[in-house]
Amino acid sequence: MNQFMNTNTAFTPAFLANNQQKVEMSTPTFEKWRSFIYESCGIYFQDNKKYLLESRLNKRVTYLGLNSFDEYLDYLKFNTNRNLEMRYLYEAITINETFFFRNQPQLDALVSTVIPQLLEQKGKIGRPKIRIWSAASSSGEEAYSTAIVINELIKPKAPNLDIEIVGTDISYAVVDTAKRGVYKEYAIRNTPPYYLKKYFKFNGSGFEIIPEIKKMVSFKLLNLYDDAGMKVMSGFDLIYCANVLIYFDLKSKIKVVQHLYNSLQRGGYLFIGYSETLHGVSKAFKVVSFPKTIGYKKE
Repeated sequence: MNQFMNTNTAFTPAFLANNQQKVEMSTPTFEKWRSFIYESCGIYFQDNKKYLLESRLNKRVTYLGLNSFDEYLDYLKFNTNRNLEMRYLYEAITINETFFFRNQPQLDALVSTVIPQLLEQKGKIGRPKIRIWSAASSSGEEAYSTAIVINELIKPKAPNLDIEIVGTDISYAVVDTAKRGVYKEYAIRNTPPYYLKKYFKFNGSGFEIIPEIKKMVSFKLLNLYDDAGMKVMSGFDLIYCANVLIYFDLKSKIKVVQHLYNSLQRGGYLFIGYSETLHGVSKAFKVVSFPKTIGYKKE
């Protein structure tokens, strides 16, 4: 029985899977949920997303043996297991769609311009260190793709370079997947064959990142909307934060982008998603054009 089940219910996961009834969400309840989620992580559900939120939360309501979305909201607010249950909530309301080498133009800019500039700023004497953060890293493909291209194209030219890559996400499940570093064919579909052969090993259940690349990357849970958690994320030279701002309203975007700005070193870069922009969100960055992509530089 799931650890979050009410102890008074005799329902089991198997029973619930076969007897699941859809719980309906009233408009007032939707508004309460929207406020709760917004205050927790900054994600804002528009009025036309009521059905989407309802469908995503319904499985948890049923699995916990609850009778309504209002009961589930009370559970999250007052139950002793609320901190653990928040993990399931975040997994339900976020989309974790990614794959290796998803944004090749950004990786090209990293290798051709960003890291060479950073090395010039830091100097080549001793052991220069570059810190990279994959914010909202999902299951780790972006962070590992970065580690692969650095190991392949930068390290041979700068063997003394110390690279630290950190991946964070609000979802416990995807952070756990990233730490394991084992992926199905769908995730590696865009990986160049040379990289696939050199940096992955098929272990019978999937394609596993080799230890040399795994040790370049660390992963942890982080809510980008959490002021306290973000205070420790500082001193980075490059931040990826792709396909995150699309879930926020303007107020939340301004807050999160300010967090990211504070996390960057002077001369550092922020890369966001194809469909995202900082126009109307922040004037603190300098827009820098690269072939087929743009970056935002902290001067």
